[in-house]
Amino acid sequence: MTRYVLEVMYDGTCFHGSQVQGETPTVQLLLNTMLSTLLRMPVLSYGASRTDEGVHALNNYYHFDTELPLKSDFLYKCNAILPQGIAVKQIYRAADMEFNVRFHAMSRRYRYKIYSFKNPFMAERALYYPFPVDFSSLQQTAAIIQEHHQFESFAKRNSQTKTFNCTISESYWEQREGELHYVVVANRFLRGMVRGLVATQLRLAKSGNAANRLVEILEARDCTKAFFNVAGHGLYLEQIMYPEGRMIPLFT
Repeated sequence: MTRYVLEVMYDGTCFHGSQVQGETPTVQLLLNTMLSTLLRMPVLSYGASRTDEGVHALNNYYHFDTELPLKSDFLYKCNAILPQGIAVKQIYRAADMEFNVRFHAMSRRYRYKIYSFKNPFMAERALYYPFPVDFSSLQQTAAIIQEHHQFESFAKRNSQTKTFNCTISESYWEQREGELHYVVVANRFLRGMVRGLVATQLRLAKSGNAANRLVEILEARDCTKAFFNVAGHGLYLEQIMYPEGRMIPLFT
């Protein structure tokens, strides 16, 4: 038995999220169906990061196990079967059967994109937000986020997790080619956390004392104090990092 890893990217607006939900079209369901078709036996994949409906991924990973060897045209066949909204970028062989794409990930990087002038080519690719933004306020709140570790206020209700602690290694806003981006990197994220961080910062930036108000929300440990009302299609899972040597590229 060998464990393989698919590196995939997808347009989140084409799916009802990434995780299997019965027969509802999701990224994981399509990958399972594709693998089962190619290997001619039931195959289940396991994802590194769950993304909600509408959320895009430039870089997500799914591992699966099989005793069958993968031939040189396997990558081509994967993409031939999958629909337009999803693609397999690379296939890896795991260094050992203990490797898990979710639990061995060291960090994940998300980017949320915002544009302020109506643009039909940005629809469902970023959040249309035609309102004044206090960039200095956003910079302050982003810095405060990096200083904290407890994020219960930014986890949606009924989040199934043993701890609300996350280590944020990067948190900042940047202006790029007429767009406003929020970038955050952490060892793990809670359900709805990034969208909560974005929506709350935008809301607080409209009024004074944003930094102190954010600290109050963080310390309240109450998700009803935060805001989550930004669209999923502005969010991108941009990168997942693993320890060196745990995945070996199968095709070069």
